[in-house]
Amino acid sequence: MTLRIAALAAAALIPATPALADALVDNVQGVALDEQGRTVRFTGILIDKQGKVVRLLKDGEKRPERPDWRADMKGGIAIPGMIDAHGHVMDLGFRALQLDLFDTRSLDEALEKLRVYAAANPNARWIIGGGWNQERWGLGRFPTAAELDAVVGDRPVWLGRTDGHAGWANSAAMREAGVTAATKSPAGGRIEKGAGGRPSGVFVDAAMALIQDKVPQPTPRERAQAFLKAQDALLSMGVTATADMGTTTDDWLTYRQMGDTGNLRVRIMSYAANIGPALAVGGAGPTPWLYDDKLRMGGIKLYTDGALGSRGAWLKADYADKPGERGLGFLTDAQLKNLMTRGAMDGFQIAVHAIGDRANQQVLDAIDELSETYGGDRRWRIEHAQVIEMKDLPRITQHTTIASMQPVHQTSDREMAEARLGPARLDGAYAWNTILKAGGRMAFGSDYPVENPNPFVGWAAAFTRQDPAGQPAGGWRVQDAVTREQAWRFFTTDAAYAGFAEERFGTLAPGKRADFLIVDRDPTQAAPEALRETQVLETWVGGQQVWRRQ
Repeated sequence: MTLRIAALAAAALIPATPALADALVDNVQGVALDEQGRTVRFTGILIDKQGKVVRLLKDGEKRPERPDWRADMKGGIAIPGMIDAHGHVMDLGFRALQLDLFDTRSLDEALEKLRVYAAANPNARWIIGGGWNQERWGLGRFPTAAELDAVVGDRPVWLGRTDGHAGWANSAAMREAGVTAATKSPAGGRIEKGAGGRPSGVFVDAAMALIQDKVPQPTPRERAQAFLKAQDALLSMGVTATADMGTTTDDWLTYRQMGDTGNLRVRIMSYAANIGPALAVGGAGPTPWLYDDKLRMGGIKLYTDGALGSRGAWLKADYADKPGERGLGFLTDAQLKNLMTRGAMDGFQIAVHAIGDRANQQVLDAIDELSETYGGDRRWRIEHAQVIEMKDLPRITQHTTIASMQPVHQTSDREMAEARLGPARLDGAYAWNTILKAGGRMAFGSDYPVENPNPFVGWAAAFTRQDPAGQPAGGWRVQDAVTREQAWRFFTTDAAYAGFAEERFGTLAPGKRADFLIVDRDPTQAAPEALRETQVLETWVGGQQVWRRQ
């Protein structure tokens, strides 16, 4: 990541600005989008006692004579807070507390980081971490338990792949989990095998539970610590609201603890990790908004397949680079419709992870059928929608369906996607503009910690189709780039709409929460490489300053 959580020495969480007062944030060079997606400029923000925008003030417009307080921004550039439509809050925090392999560029580098981490944590019964990516390493295969054993053999090691859809275990972890050559791959999962049919150390999708279920669970104190790490990272990057895709009951209790103690500063649109947590938390339906619009469980997250990187994405035809393999379908058609029905009947919004073209077809089929019963403004969500067969793509514009997509996946996956899919299936891959031109609705996020949560990196990727190194020249399949303004809207107003929050935040407009940033450059004018390097100087949520760069 361009800004690592563990390296935020230059940043600090600061005491909140006095609330419940009529306020004037003045002397800004403000730029925002109105509700029609047009750029508006302003020089001041008038905020009421509830932390909502009263109006945006233009240059020369009369200011109130005696506001309760006034903040002079000395010409700083103000923009709306950014919204991540798909992230994993607690995973981001735990990544900061565990062994982080996200930045490693080779297997040897990852093993060296493991060696150093193990030596620094001699009392840890398990070594837990994640972020590895054999494609980024250029390994050409999955790593093995034997390679971990050579570094740490005396205690279990369990390391998640960067996409969260595979895990890498050493022999001690497999012994503790009772995994042997006789262990069968579970439905929706795959145990990678080596010589003699013995598990090689990598477990894909549902098979991950064989090891994961033996990992010691974090304590409430560790959960609180992880949340604060994640929140600080998000606020430092200008993310004032995020969808949390896969909230467990324990996660929800952590968020409630943070809210009850006044430590919840980022807004969380929570999507339960399947039906169980939704019913445990919401009971008969979505929760109300809590803590001045900072927390609500309004939806349920389901999975239909895995990811391209681990060949778990469910495809209609074989993987181009592995004949005979089509990925993993997690649910039958009937199972998916039953789960979606159970959530929809109680008014929860349904968000379904689908990456492969077969998985996307399955979700679109289910939406078509269920929309006959569950009408109205449902806003069915397809999370990722990465590979869609062109004949299926127009269907995503129906039934108020939202394609929740992540621009940084395209820049990270480009070469791997070409190898996995071959040229015939690329037309419907990461097809943002094609969806948009067909009349579809989108919301953008990052899928952190799978990818960099910095929204300015994703914003630049969306209209260039290039990675931070400017590759490939001219952009990859640039016909599916969106405009700079469209990308901004998908990271703000439309990301709020995707979470049924557009009446509360997402734009700087009268009656909406005053969530905004002070940044070091005008993102509407910066070149793509400069946009990626945007520095957030201050983050304000609900008219209160909640983060400031030191």
